[in-house]
Amino acid sequence: MIVVYLLWGSTYLAIRIAVETLPPLLSAALRFAVASLILAVVLRLRRGPGALRVDRRQLGSAALVGVLLLAAGNGLVVLAESGPPGVAVPSGIAALLVATVPLLVVLLRSATGDRPPLWTFAGVTLGFVGLVLLVLPGGGSAAVPLLGALTVVAAAASWSVGSFLSGRIRMPADPFVATVYQMVAGALVLAVVAAGRGELADFHPAAVSTRSWLALCYLMVAGSLVAFTAYVWLLHNAPISLVSTYAYVNPAVAVALGALLVAEPVTPQVLLGGAVIVAGVALVVTTERPGRAGTGSRSGATRVRERQ
Repeated sequence: MIVVYLLWGSTYLAIRIAVETLPPLLSAALRFAVASLILAVVLRLRRGPGALRVDRRQLGSAALVGVLLLAAGNGLVVLAESGPPGVAVPSGIAALLVATVPLLVVLLRSATGDRPPLWTFAGVTLGFVGLVLLVLPGGGSAAVPLLGALTVVAAAASWSVGSFLSGRIRMPADPFVATVYQMVAGALVLAVVAAGRGELADFHPAAVSTRSWLALCYLMVAGSLVAFTAYVWLLHNAPISLVSTYAYVNPAVAVALGALLVAEPVTPQVLLGGAVIVAGVALVVTTERPGRAGTGSRSGATRVRERQ
């Protein structure tokens, strides 16, 4: 749990550092491409030639979920954190906004006929009150850049849809195999969009700072491989009520690291809005029973983010 708390909570700051001198979407594409290659090689070596075999339907489902989770979900977060000062969203704020994912999934469940408990709806309402507080102008200036905040909310919505669909479509049975194809699909789409934005033409490796390269390596290894492996192990060896606490511990880690290491501002309004969001997520996580429709996932990357 400490690995998941710290490493996942720190990825938002690592993204912020990586995009200082790396093209945002290209850096995300590199992260998932390399991570998928490493995971594929490990699976091939440990399980033999057929380790990654799936049928066309499973491949299409994994690709769809990967695009929603990684290309749109993670890609939009990267864009939101890569803007100029006054436009970019601080890493801690991004983590707080992404924490609305379990709240959005509850709304998707309700829209498709599921009936979450009353306390779950209370948690959703509380979480969105915190979201309003977080982006509400205060003291003559916005608490956070509105456009950047909306971009992160769109990322959270895409992640929620991907998480929701992954439990309702035919995915590869092995979560690690599913994760390989999700990361490949996400990396391909991110690379295409990056090329369309001119990021490939403007990319000069010599101009990238050492700290940005190190942050990217950290994201590949710590965020996409180590923390994921730890989380999958936890899902099979620890109570889901304990494992799900990452949803409201990660934002606290992200806010603390952003304030301590890169002097990101933490105003009273940010603390209040963040605390209300975390309380709402905590209420949803502790109210939901394991195994309810939409609260879990059968795929690798999805199980990581959506098992509340």
